[in-house]
Amino acid sequence: MDIKIFMFSFILTSTLFFLLFIPTKLTKPTFTFNPHMNYSNNTPKTSNKTYPVSFAYLISASKGDSEKLKRLLKALYHPGNYYLIHMDYGAPESEHRDVAEYIKNDVVFGEVKNVWVIEKSNLVTYKGPTMLSTTLHAMAILLRSCKWDWFINLSASDYPLVTQDDLIQAFSKVPRHINFIQHSSNLGWKLNKRGRPMIIDPGLYSLNKSEIWWVNKQRTLPTSFKLYTGSAWTILSRSFSEYCIIGWENLPRILLLYYTNFVSSPEGYFQTVICNSKGYKNTTSNNDLHYITWDNPPKQHPRSLGLKDYSKIVSSNRPFARKFKKNDSVLDKIDRELLKRHHGQFSFGGWCSQGGRHKPCSGLKNENFGVLNHGLASRRLKTLLTKIIFSKSFHKQQCK
Repeated sequence: MDIKIFMFSFILTSTLFFLLFIPTKLTKPTFTFNPHMNYSNNTPKTSNKTYPVSFAYLISASKGDSEKLKRLLKALYHPGNYYLIHMDYGAPESEHRDVAEYIKNDVVFGEVKNVWVIEKSNLVTYKGPTMLSTTLHAMAILLRSCKWDWFINLSASDYPLVTQDDLIQAFSKVPRHINFIQHSSNLGWKLNKRGRPMIIDPGLYSLNKSEIWWVNKQRTLPTSFKLYTGSAWTILSRSFSEYCIIGWENLPRILLLYYTNFVSSPEGYFQTVICNSKGYKNTTSNNDLHYITWDNPPKQHPRSLGLKDYSKIVSSNRPFARKFKKNDSVLDKIDRELLKRHHGQFSFGGWCSQGGRHKPCSGLKNENFGVLNHGLASRRLKTLLTKIIFSKSFHKQQCK
């Protein structure tokens, strides 16, 4: 029986590796996407300016998320960044088509060519490793496609609390090797509920969505590496992202084999890789830069945020928060007061064709590419980053 379980797990893991490294077919709404382009900085031909740092986003969405995703993309967009959209295979074809058409018909997206949709999407199973597989797949695509400094994974239920000009300005002085990843070696209840059980995710080999399968026999805890846990939402450096995908050491692949049968693997894989790596364990900031509040009992599911949470959201100084319901009134308040964003328009930025702080950001002005128009949120975020990275307690917050 143990041999059968091992062989089945090996086959599933081989499938996961196959999904990561097969040539990826992308939706090409208005432009040709070349996966071997020469590290474009998205600089318009009329400008030779660049931005101090750039971010590569994976935005994941599932059934019923298309409207949330479109709103998030407009709030999050910046011509100096890169955006890869993944719609779960389980979402209706009409939603896939709706998102693709939305991106195709936007003039700015078409001009800058930095928003892509994965056409051959993955089936994502809740609590299974298919979410991790999708994240690694997206990371691999973005690494070979464009030049960026940090990789950020978000869901359609997330929302920014700062403009991208604020984010770029605040991160401009952050060392490029720092990884913002929440981690802990104290698994607590997760030790027996996630560390010992073994599961099989049908989403690795089937197009029919179903719950994960639980294997009756439990496993002993590993002795060659230490388990860590934390948030599934991270901001990872390009260097560490390359380590996870290219893996000049075997550790990332060994742990991928292990986490293929692990419950909620996105909450442990990157933490366990980075904290067991001699080269990267001292690059961690024990903070995911998300504002999240949890249900009761805690650490099961994040609760939906509303207007009553607004003051705490702002005072957290974090650049992202989750989770939000579709078109909740608190999102309108965030748009109005934090992002200076008018309905259906982009968040305020120096790159926009409208220069006034209270005027809508509607289109790209080429001569403004590279110009940052940051505000108070940038200073608040800088204060938080300084407290996290440059304080005396920074090394105490790293992997133990």
